[in-house]
Amino acid sequence: MMTDKGEIHQPVNIGDVMADSSDNQWVWVDFSLPTEADIRLLSEVFHFHPLAIEDCLHFLQRPKLDYYDGYNFYVLHSLNQETLGAEEVDLFVSERFLVSFHHDPVVEIDEVWNSILVSKKVDSPAQLLYHILDKIVDMYFPAAYNIEDALNDLEDKLEERIKGDLIDQIFDMRKDLIKLRRSFQSTRELVYRMLNSERLKEVTERKVYFNDIYDHLIRLTEIVDSSREMTADMRDSYFSLNSNRMNSIMMTLTVISSIFIPLTFIVGVYGMNFDNMPELHWHYGYYGVMVIMLAIGVGMVAWFIKKGWFKS
Repeated sequence: MMTDKGEIHQPVNIGDVMADSSDNQWVWVDFSLPTEADIRLLSEVFHFHPLAIEDCLHFLQRPKLDYYDGYNFYVLHSLNQETLGAEEVDLFVSERFLVSFHHDPVVEIDEVWNSILVSKKVDSPAQLLYHILDKIVDMYFPAAYNIEDALNDLEDKLEERIKGDLIDQIFDMRKDLIKLRRSFQSTRELVYRMLNSERLKEVTERKVYFNDIYDHLIRLTEIVDSSREMTADMRDSYFSLNSNRMNSIMMTLTVISSIFIPLTFIVGVYGMNFDNMPELHWHYGYYGVMVIMLAIGVGMVAWFIKKGWFKS
């Protein structure tokens, strides 16, 4: 509870929070790990619309904004830094209150609350909305930068790590980037709608601040798109290097086979059991055939070198 004098009170009873008082400027009620009793308070005390309460109880795939009489309902997605999965944060915002609802503890909410206790400079629910959204977007950056740094490390060692696990890492990173892009893009669309809505007076009055958040989301989207292009390039380079290695191996085997084909032919001819083969009775026949085979082998190697087969 924030008073006109900038004082913060933390009443225990929600009924006292919502009671009319000339000293109260606005209130923030946070439902973290809500129980069934807490969920009932959304309708019994705050009288929120059943559809908004239903949205609080079910995970939504994308952030959204709904308008209701006397308040606006926001669905935001914070980022789990370990799994990179989206975690829903629901906000009910009016001129007199901000109610936040989330099934799991949210680091961004805790950090905003701690900063308020220190600075005591948040003067309205609209400004609190900005701080929460700004903190959620700021926490997107570490995940994006971590993947970008990991990709740079992989790219520097790509030629040294032509292994099966490398391509698995690249595809895992692409999956993570898809998760991040889904969160960034949907949040960006929400902020764009907020900036261009004529019904959000609290955003219009602080448009420069929300524009700053939108700029951050554009930057995040660019980072993710750049990282996805990098993974695509690394994937193509991986397959290209593997293909070159395979071609080199096949070329070596082809050269060896090409050299031994005529030699095998000669050995096969003189290995036939025919009586009328004069060369078999020649005293120097064995030495002559060996010299001919050696000359053929050396000649073929020289010809392959001249053709440039060994340059790669």
